[in-house]
Parts: sequence; C-alpha cells; structure tokens
Amino acid sequence: MTDSSSPDATTTPANPWPALWAMVIGFFMILVDTTIVSVATPAIRSALQTDYNTVIWVTSAYLLAYAVPLLITGRLGDRIGPKNVYLVGLALFTLASLWCAVTTTIEMLIVARVFQGLGASMMTPQTMAVITRTFPPESRGRAMALWGATAGVATLVGPVLGGVLVDSAGWEWIFFVNVPVGIIGFALAWRLVPRLETHAHSFDWVGVVLSAAAMFLIVFGIQEGERYDWGQITGIVSVPALIALGLVVGAIFLWWQSRVRREPLVPLQLFRERNFSVSNAAISMVSFSVTAMSFPFMLWAQTARGWSPTESGMLLIPMAVVTAAMAPIVGRWTDRVAPRLLASIGFGVSGGSILFMSQTVTPDSPVWLILIATALVGFGNAFLWSPLAATATRRLPMASAGAGSGVYNATRQIGAVLGSAAIAAAISSRLAAHLPQAASAGAEGAGPTALPPEAAEPFSTAMSQALLVPAAAFLLGLLIVQFFPRPR
Repeated sequence: MTDSSSPDATTTPANPWPALWAMVIGFFMILVDTTIVSVATPAIRSALQTDYNTVIWVTSAYLLAYAVPLLITGRLGDRIGPKNVYLVGLALFTLASLWCAVTTTIEMLIVARVFQGLGASMMTPQTMAVITRTFPPESRGRAMALWGATAGVATLVGPVLGGVLVDSAGWEWIFFVNVPVGIIGFALAWRLVPRLETHAHSFDWVGVVLSAAAMFLIVFGIQEGERYDWGQITGIVSVPALIALGLVVGAIFLWWQSRVRREPLVPLQLFRERNFSVSNAAISMVSFSVTAMSFPFMLWAQTARGWSPTESGMLLIPMAVVTAAMAPIVGRWTDRVAPRLLASIGFGVSGGSILFMSQTVTPDSPVWLILIATALVGFGNAFLWSPLAATATRRLPMASAGAGSGVYNATRQIGAVLGSAAIAAAISSRLAAHLPQAASAGAEGAGPTALPPEAAEPFSTAMSQALLVPAAAFLLGLLIVQFFPRPR
C-alpha cells in the first residue's frame, strides 16, 4: 500500500542514496548518545551528587529502553511504514533530549533517558529495512557499509564530542546539541525518505513483556550486584535470585516464541540461516565491548590523570579517524571477501588492542602509547560493523526485513546493555579491591572527581583490570565468527 498523493510515494526509488543519507543523520545522532555520556559521567556524578553505579544507570536505562522495543518496532515499520515510525521516533528522541538537558536530578535524568531510548528504538530498524527494501542486492553491500560505518564511527566519536561539549558548555549540552540536529534530520527525512509498501502484521505483546522483564532482571542483578555484595537485597530477594529469575523468564520467552503460530516477536526460523545466527552473536560482543571499554578508560583519564573531558575525549580521536578511513575500504571488501576472514581480523585486532590499552592505563604512561592503543581499536572495529551487518541481512526475505533488522539491532543493543551492566560491576569490584575509600566515597555520592596523587596508582590498576572485561568479550567474538560457513 502506498500513498500516491505524496510526491515521495514509491516502492522503488530511482536513487535510494538520498533517503539513506537523510536517515543516517538521525541514526548517527542516536548512536552518539549511546557513548557520549561516558565522557560526561564524572561531571554528571559531581553535579547531581550521585555514586558510580547510579550514574552508569544513565546509560543503562537508555540502552534498556532502546533494546527491548526493537523486537517490535521493526515489525511496526513493516505495518505502518518505516518512514512514519522513523519520524515519530526522531521527534520523541529530540524532545526527550531537551528534557535530559533541563533536568536537575539524577532520577529525572534516568527517566528522560528512558524516553530517549524508546525514540531510538523506533528509528534504528527502519534504516536497515529501507536499505533492504530499496537497494538492489548488488549494491546493498555498499549501503550496509555506510550503515555499519555510521554505527562504528558514531560510537567512537561520542566521547570526543562529549568532552568538547562538557568542557566548553557543561554536561547538559551533550543533550541540547541533539535538538537542532533532530529538527534538521526530521525535515530531511520528511522530504527524502520514500513511503514504502506496508505489510499486515500482528504484535506479540506477551513476548514484549517477557523479554523486557528478563532483560531488566538480569541487568539490574549484574549492575547492582557489587552494591549488595552479591547477596541479599531485601527479605528473600537476592542478587543471584534476580539473575536466575531473569534467565528463567528469558527461557520462558524463547519457549513462548516457539509456540506463537502467527507472528512471533522473534521469528526463530531466521536463526536457521547460519550467517544470521553467527552475525547476531558476534555483533552483541562488539557492542558489549565498545560500550564497556569507554567507562573505565574515561574514568581513568579524568580521575587518575586529571585530564579535562576534552583532553580525555581527544584520546579517542585516532580510534574514530582510523575507523572512518578504513570503513570505505572494508565496505568494498564486504561483498567480495569471506565474512569469517574480515570479522576474524576485526575481533583479533580489537581484542589484542584492548589488552594493550589495559597496560597503558597507568599514572605516568606516555600519551603517544595511549594513542597507538586507541588507533588499533579503531582499526579492528572497522572490520566488524559493516561485514557483520551485511552478512546478517543479505539473505533476509523482503516481508521479514523489519523483523530481521529488529532482531539484529535488538541483539546489538542487548550486548551494549549487558556491557554497561558488566563494566559497572567490574569497576565497583576492582575499586573495592584496590581503593576501598574511593569506592565508599562513590557509594555515598561524595568525593572529588580528581584523586590525591597517592591514590592514582591503585585507581589506575582498578581501571586496567576492568578493561579486561571488554577484551575478553572481543576474544569471545573471535571464537564465534569461526562458525561462519566456509566460502564456496
């Protein structure tokens, strides 16, 4: 069904690139917001007088609200049109950004971030669905390369941009800046994105509730575990019980998906395609690691070394530059080189470079050594985003474009949520082991951002050990991509 009265109504635009570029603006913005908060974390913690775990919920709440609805917003795009869903999501995201900027309490900031995440969840699947439905197969790899490069560069640019904004205008401006960008992106998408044919779909609301409950229980248990010493929270409620209950609810969710006859929230038959299954598992490891890496690195740079947010963010410039430079090269290889080879290079280099980075996180390491480490991370990441996205969606049927992209993006965001929760637990655990006075000050929402000189060494050791978490996830991803089919 199309709207013939609209000038942009078409199912096969002659040139799909303008529409994709229009959507890339909004897509870039929401992905920047996934990581931009990491560099502002010390400033937000100080301004709103909160502790380390609570301030990381500013990111975890966004990622949770982003991840869970992705399983249905892709389907929603199929039903009422990807353009309509994208525009509503962009409007919600922009308004929620304004709310984040004007809030004065950590609780309201977390709530506003939830609405930001909901808006982002409506936008993301539509970009992949438009690519799948408007680009011919022979040029879809290049389009996916742009999509993947946008995802990779955005998640790395976030800390750099955040540092400049925090230093020059205050942490609120990491959210204020979204407002004009959102308005421009809305106008371009309104004009350039075509109205595509819609398909009738049903919605599995039971699945939505089960998946949301499972994710929240697991993430809350992991992130808050150290606060409660991995024991009792209240009465019979304990951290292990919450995590176990989350896993049980997750198993019930999968069972329910196998029983839904008409249209399950997660079409399990998609996972019969080996490329789709492996790509989903692999991209979750990428998001886990990229999200987890930024928190201990930024905390170390600003707290142990005393660098400003701008100086700290600039440490990641080589990462963004190398990823951007390599993206078009890897994009050309994506349609010609086996995904196992490209992804193996990406995971191997990324995992090794994070291990190298963990050794440079010291009170007196030279800046040039840190820049080499971040450049290597960017090189490895360039081999991951585009090849995994293109490989996951290459064989999706047109009628399942929305559902497939929703599952892929949900998997990616679930990895980011778990990465945020895991690194919060790792930071708390390592601080408690190496610098208990800093951990207790953080738990009370007190204490200065910078540490006294004698505390810099143990704080650096704690952050160095926390970086082993994303390094391990990258190396697990290296194992996962060995299950890609051998090229014929």
